[in-house]
Amino acid sequence: MKVCVIGTGYVGLTTGVSLAFLGHEVTCVDLDQAKVDMLRGGKCPIYEPGMEDLLAEAAQNLTFTTSYAEAVPGADVVFVAVQTPSAEDGSPDLRYLRRAAESVAQSLNHDFTVVVNKSTVPIGSGNWVDAILRDSFVQREDRPEGVEFAVASNPEFLREGNAIADTLYPDRIVIGSDNPRSLEVLNRLYRPIINQTFTPPSFLPRPEDANAVPLVSTDLASAELIKYAANAFLALKISYANEIGQLAAKVGADITEVARGMGLDQRIGSRFLQPGVGWGGSCFGKDTKALIATASEYNLDMPIVKAAREVNSRQRAIAVERLQDELRILKGRKIGLLGLAFKPNTDDLRDAPALDIANSLIARGARVKLHDPVATGRFRIEQPELAAYLSETIDDVFADCDAVVLVTEWAQYLELDWSKFVGLMRTPILLDGRHVLDADRMRRLGYRYVAVSG
Repeated sequence: MKVCVIGTGYVGLTTGVSLAFLGHEVTCVDLDQAKVDMLRGGKCPIYEPGMEDLLAEAAQNLTFTTSYAEAVPGADVVFVAVQTPSAEDGSPDLRYLRRAAESVAQSLNHDFTVVVNKSTVPIGSGNWVDAILRDSFVQREDRPEGVEFAVASNPEFLREGNAIADTLYPDRIVIGSDNPRSLEVLNRLYRPIINQTFTPPSFLPRPEDANAVPLVSTDLASAELIKYAANAFLALKISYANEIGQLAAKVGADITEVARGMGLDQRIGSRFLQPGVGWGGSCFGKDTKALIATASEYNLDMPIVKAAREVNSRQRAIAVERLQDELRILKGRKIGLLGLAFKPNTDDLRDAPALDIANSLIARGARVKLHDPVATGRFRIEQPELAAYLSETIDDVFADCDAVVLVTEWAQYLELDWSKFVGLMRTPILLDGRHVLDADRMRRLGYRYVAVSG
């Protein structure tokens, strides 16, 4: 099939490259010429494991351009995967989505095109986009005859750092439209993934337990709500584990064991029960805020979702409080932060806990040293006011330090020779912000081990 993807961020790029790998003819549109040039050269503008390898394997079916007029005409499916950042009131800012829809309408010329909202958008956005498409299409002076189109929703459930596997071997695929023909087109588009009939990438074999992928085919509004409901529920699990973690600290329980015992219950599951400094990234914060804003439009309150957000925000403050409990005075202290990206295997800094912790420490007069194995390049661009605090080496983070905080559980940090660094510190306080280090081992090495929840 002929596919157009608008936007080459995490979602758009992963979608476009994966569909091209499956054999579809894909053209990706991005208005950033530098990004397009980079992608044409086989280089990935974001850090995502395996993406450049998949780019190479899909290259014969993949084109990058800045022109809607080159990409949209003749497309069977147009994915709109532009950013939808939070507005001041918490609702998503849809101006980029509007512009994309208007631009797509100017180039539609196929007998039937499915325009898919791939961006995370509020419930009702499908109808809104449909109205924009039709208004813009009608206003065209060169409007061709016999052109039909319909809007669908196809929410993504990608985990940054695992995006390719989540696309090719997903838990489920959700498609929603009020037009039956759109559902048929998307069913056909995803059939190789649904049936798992494609040859896997050379670097990412099919999991042994991979079976046919469930397809949820539903109406437009339900598909849109599924995305928000799923992300909010995962955010709730993390915040619940963190809230229980605070109680565990008070009563002398081990939160990692408590979470393990809970997670073995098949009705609960172990994923997203890890305690720590909380979630970040582009999805959970934005989507929970949008869900609350949408509910308010219908005079509904969302107290559980609000509580999840409050607990998550509180975890970052607790990390600073733990340091203050240990050091008594933060002013003038040197504190190192290991990890800047909001999670391992990505360079994404959006809503990263490290940013709040670093800014809070600086505001209290502490001297911070920051390190990340991958995200420093992006950090210098997006956080110029904090760039002066970056350390090039891990040794520099530990040298003459009063405390070190493990913020992001990169494998590089977990595999450190921790015995090497304890002697470099002024006071060997180690705050485990993710509950991933062996507390007894760290204490034997000479660290004063402290956890966020305990």
